[in-house]
Amino acid sequence: MKASQREGLAAWGFVAPALSVIALFFVLPVVAGLLLSLTDFDIYALADLRNLRWQGLANYLRVLEMPLFWTSLANTAYFVAFGVPLSLALSLGAAVLLQSPLARFKPLFRTALFAPVVTTLVAVAVIWRYLFHVKYGWVNHGLQAIGLDPIDWLGDPNWSMPTIILFAAWKNFGGNMIIFIAALQAVPQDLYDAARLDGARSWAQFWHITLPSLAPTVLMVSILTTAGYFQLFAEPYVMTQGGPLQSTVSVLYLMYEEGFKWWNLGAASSVAFVLFVIILIVTRGLLALHRRAFGEVSA
Repeated sequence: MKASQREGLAAWGFVAPALSVIALFFVLPVVAGLLLSLTDFDIYALADLRNLRWQGLANYLRVLEMPLFWTSLANTAYFVAFGVPLSLALSLGAAVLLQSPLARFKPLFRTALFAPVVTTLVAVAVIWRYLFHVKYGWVNHGLQAIGLDPIDWLGDPNWSMPTIILFAAWKNFGGNMIIFIAALQAVPQDLYDAARLDGARSWAQFWHITLPSLAPTVLMVSILTTAGYFQLFAEPYVMTQGGPLQSTVSVLYLMYEEGFKWWNLGAASSVAFVLFVIILIVTRGLLALHRRAFGEVSA
């Protein structure tokens, strides 16, 4: 056996345990879910596999014909369209402020702003549900203190999704903030010194130095945040149960109800793969938008 072949076998031997774990816990469930989406797997098939029937693409066609699917997709798109920019703006703004030489007690503020990320989502969602209670919530008490009428934050279809967006942005921006802080520390200070000597103000420095330097990081954070926000589930499940009037039903919430409330596991799997395709298309769009924007900045 040649030395190159021995090295190749040794390399495969080293990566084999990791590849086995990936195949067992990622590839195999994905393939099983895909096959499941092509059948009518339900509680009857769970009891006896002889009740299982092949459906092909019928589940996907059924999903696309469901009015509730399009409602849930519109709700999810609304959540992503407003939640992702809000979360990115909060995280980038906090990172820039904490990275400023004028900032004091940086470790304390970083810890405080990052704390919601590592806090149990269900626990803080329950707390926010009481904070925004129409009668006993502190938010409405504050509104009444300044002479405004209370708002049914979680019971009004016009306010339920904005409330969940606000909660999700507060819960998640700390993780992106840490990533942005690390990226800001890699930007050469000489660029800012030269810009100040040329008379550039803070906003000009941010627009012409900070943002172009953070472009790859912004792309990565945007993709990760968008993919995470498309998987909206726990917030409406705990805070609104998909209501009122289905205004907070997300695609993932619909998948949960199809799979674990009605036991249509085949249809639930098809919803999951439709969501995967949507996320893939949006990700490709973000990549194309970044290439276009980055080229304009470079020029």
